[in-house]
Amino acid sequence: MPPSPAPWVVLKFGGTSVASAARWSTIAEVARARLAEGLRPLIVCSAVSGVTDLLGKALHAALVGEHDALLDRVDALHAGLAAELAVDAALTRPILDEVRRILLGASLTHEVTPRQHARVMAAGELMSTRLGAAFLARVLADVAPAGIDAAAFVDARDCLRVVDRGEPEAVRFVSATCSPEADEALQGALAALAAPVLVTQGFIAKTAHGDTVLLGRGGSDTSASLFAAALQAARCEIWTDVPGMFSANPRDVPQARLLRRLDYDEAQEIASTGAKVLHPRCIDPVRRHGIPLWIKSTPQPDVPGTLVGDTTDGGPRVKAISARSGQVLVSMDTLRMWQQVGFLADIFGVFKDRGVSVDLVSTSESNVTVSIDPAANALGPAAIDALVADLGRLCGARAIGPCASVSLVGRGIRTLLHRLGPALAVFEAEQIHLVSQAASDLNLTFVVDEDQALRLVRELHALLFAGEADATFGPSWRELRDGIQAVPPTARTPWWVTRRAALLALAEESGGSPRYVYDGATVDASAAALRGLRSVDRVFYALKANSNPDILRRIHAAGLGFECVSPGEMARVREVVPDIAADNILFTPNFAPRAEYEAALAAGVHVTLDNVHPLSEWPALFAGREVMLRLDPGAGRGHHDHVRTGGERSKFGIAAGELDRVAALCRRHDVRVTGLHAHVGSGILDAQSWSDVALFLTGVTERFPEVRHLDLGGGLGVPEKPDQAPLDLAALDAALARVREAHPRLEIWLEPGRYLVAEAGVLLCRVTQLKRKGDVRFVGVDAGMNSLLRPALYGAWHEIVNLTRLDAPLTQVAHVVGPICESGDTLGYARRLPETEEGDVLLVATAGAYGRAMSSTYNLRQPAEEHVLD
Repeated sequence: MPPSPAPWVVLKFGGTSVASAARWSTIAEVARARLAEGLRPLIVCSAVSGVTDLLGKALHAALVGEHDALLDRVDALHAGLAAELAVDAALTRPILDEVRRILLGASLTHEVTPRQHARVMAAGELMSTRLGAAFLARVLADVAPAGIDAAAFVDARDCLRVVDRGEPEAVRFVSATCSPEADEALQGALAALAAPVLVTQGFIAKTAHGDTVLLGRGGSDTSASLFAAALQAARCEIWTDVPGMFSANPRDVPQARLLRRLDYDEAQEIASTGAKVLHPRCIDPVRRHGIPLWIKSTPQPDVPGTLVGDTTDGGPRVKAISARSGQVLVSMDTLRMWQQVGFLADIFGVFKDRGVSVDLVSTSESNVTVSIDPAANALGPAAIDALVADLGRLCGARAIGPCASVSLVGRGIRTLLHRLGPALAVFEAEQIHLVSQAASDLNLTFVVDEDQALRLVRELHALLFAGEADATFGPSWRELRDGIQAVPPTARTPWWVTRRAALLALAEESGGSPRYVYDGATVDASAAALRGLRSVDRVFYALKANSNPDILRRIHAAGLGFECVSPGEMARVREVVPDIAADNILFTPNFAPRAEYEAALAAGVHVTLDNVHPLSEWPALFAGREVMLRLDPGAGRGHHDHVRTGGERSKFGIAAGELDRVAALCRRHDVRVTGLHAHVGSGILDAQSWSDVALFLTGVTERFPEVRHLDLGGGLGVPEKPDQAPLDLAALDAALARVREAHPRLEIWLEPGRYLVAEAGVLLCRVTQLKRKGDVRFVGVDAGMNSLLRPALYGAWHEIVNLTRLDAPLTQVAHVVGPICESGDTLGYARRLPETEEGDVLLVATAGAYGRAMSSTYNLRQPAEEHVLD
């Protein structure tokens, strides 16, 4: 009995992967490696990079007889590649000669038919594979028996079967569909070829009538998966210039993480919603037959890449953020659709008649809005106008664009909505034209103005993915690109790494955990950085962030004042710094009773009003006094809704509509407004934010001519995730300098809290128990939400490390949980840790702000104590 033929492996290489001798050498090595595995390679190639675009331009130029120069450039590209490969350049000349004849005819008729279009555009793949097959036959000669070429050219048009679906001619020739079924005849025909390696084309096929057709832009991926299905291949590999699919477009988001594995549905959604590394149509053929799909990188062949197959990691999870630009929405309004049978069929019939495919659909009783991709549908502005006109006979229709869709893709999106709240808040200030949640629960998509998409993707990625790495998430694009472990943009080693021994010693003391530990030198450095801002006249520390007495003494010694929100905080300041001048204390309460204002005014500190009520109901209290007004700029900022302090839903600040009334009350009762204050939120890393606040406040000063200073609030953020860039203080200083230059008589004040103490503090806790439930691991510690409330309260992210085994490899992913009887008692979800044991000391970083200050005795458990390291 003859031996069974070797199973096939289909290897697809894109345009950049076939554009140089170096890349073809990589292709040869990949083919050799697959042969060594006992597989038989079928190599599917795209046109050389840039050639398809040149051929497309030549088609248009032929209408005016100006195509020859473009074809000469195509010829030169292939001649240069042939010289690099040391093969005969004449191999491509017959193909290009045919193109010249076709375009000459088009120049005479001033028309390019769909049939001519397809034949011309197919030339790129035919030329690249002629050269490639000759090169591989030479360099792989040692893998073939004597007298047998190692590689052979195969015309894809003789292999793939086109399915006639009755499309319009223009569609049939440029976006044909082929059968995704197994093809025993093709299996036998290719198995009979003697060459161990076969080279064929992507992108092209042939009809039953012998006409060349195209599989649509990006069709080479689809060709590869169709070949894999037809041949029942062991696997299909897509080789491109990036080493797999990522959690975002790595060219837009360098911190995007490699997705090690995806199931077919997830990969389909990521590709369909904008990821360009894989064409959406290529997944169905391999999914039908359960053929694994690998995505690999020609420039980095040793990177494992992404495996797509019948594999999942089990739980609900967002795995990628995708964006598609160039989208157009068609909004259709009418009351006729309400309870009217067939209305949707009528309007979608218009799209069908125009040959337009619809992507997203949103409906209500009186509106249907759909998204379309003009590029995919070959629609120009005139075609869109005609579509809208046709729809206008049925409803009020209008086009909205340019737009972009931003999609969160993963598993179980609906079950994650409560945890996605902080991330979805990035859409707060944007107009969302359409929201679509897939019935498959694989994506949640927002359509926004196109110019906002990239910013939203970057912000969402920073919130959802920074620090993720496990069986699903691999290294970042930056790490892979640079070939090194990425250095976080904070550009310095955290203080707790260098003081590890001292921290472990503290944890070993009786009652040593849980314990907050603060590094005094880090507080000093942060205070000095703020005092170095030339555009800021005064800095007041927001005491609510951390009221530890030793820290307050350091901050006072650095020359900062204090911002207090309660009588208790003012008392703490006077207790710790008895000789402090009243001028160095701000009192900025919110909905405080009258008695608190009386006490603050009697103490002579700066008093801020953030409501009309005190002026209208207690005018005698403020008559003849100087006060500051806290205003609402109309919108808040920050990483979570709970830390945004602007906008209608926020309880803080006087609304703009109340300013005339406030000004009238101040004049009537001789209340002198000497300062204006606004604070928009916390954890802000955009240096422009404070100059925006300043410009808002300067616009109000004409109502209050005695204003001498502008208090721009606090909220200066610090990096919490490894890939976050720190706040650029130099940019902040420069932005405020422009404000000072325009308004030289006004002082600028800031009142930061987190910036001064967050990075200085860590929470030490000890591992108490380990648990595993299915694929989910839990690491229990002796610190819970009564010690650190931020993760449970507003989804705050804190880096968590095993301090006992700081240098050990990170081999597991676990939820770090505390002993409090609440489901929300989780300090960190899905954290990478080394093999961890009971008794190990874990460190929760960036915990110096709003950690101990928010602690409680919930469950009658004592919160973590405090210690300051000098």
